[in-house]
Amino acid sequence: MRILVVEDDDRVARGLVTALQHAGYEVLRAATAAAALQAAPADVVLLDLGLPDADGLDVLRKLRQREGTAVIAVTARSEERERVLGLRSGADDYVVKPFGTAELLARIEAVLRRTRAARADSEEHEVMEVGPLRLDLGSRTATVSGEQITLTRKEFDVLALLAARPGSVVSRDRILDQVWHASWEARSRSLDTHIATLRGKLGPFVRIETVRGVGYRMAR
Repeated sequence: MRILVVEDDDRVARGLVTALQHAGYEVLRAATAAAALQAAPADVVLLDLGLPDADGLDVLRKLRQREGTAVIAVTARSEERERVLGLRSGADDYVVKPFGTAELLARIEAVLRRTRAARADSEEHEVMEVGPLRLDLGSRTATVSGEQITLTRKEFDVLALLAARPGSVVSRDRILDQVWHASWEARSRSLDTHIATLRGKLGPFVRIETVRGVGYRMAR
């Protein structure tokens, strides 16, 4: 699991990063709102609402637009009104400084449990349809014009990622991060191979287009 720590205080950030790494999490750190919004996808974001370059609540709303990302507001603002604003802006939880490491880890685990349960329930019933392509996320089956096609696990994951945003470009980095959980060159070549194989299996009526230097998109 990957956690993004968004904190401008270096001392506080170092303590959080160390504690989270000791707990077994992969940890990224951003010191500004701009860096947070450009960071790689994370399962949980620990977001300081008092950032120097933007309103924390605005950053929270933007982060909540990322599919599969939970946000825990970590802040010195302890007033009830501030907590309510944070929760209504999309925070999955709200932690007031100072806090204990054990409490924070427990809250992260609770948020992850809720996120996994919600995702599993959603995927159990979710079906994607793009033209003749139909993906059932619950059964992990794919059909084209009613004919089932056999896909490997990674082929299905790549296809689902593209089908979730038909007509929009999905970057190579995002595919590699979410499907392979890595971005090194060997995995990049593997992505090209998987795309070529998918095109062969899907046939001419489901098109995966290459956007050179950026990534891929599924034609509407």
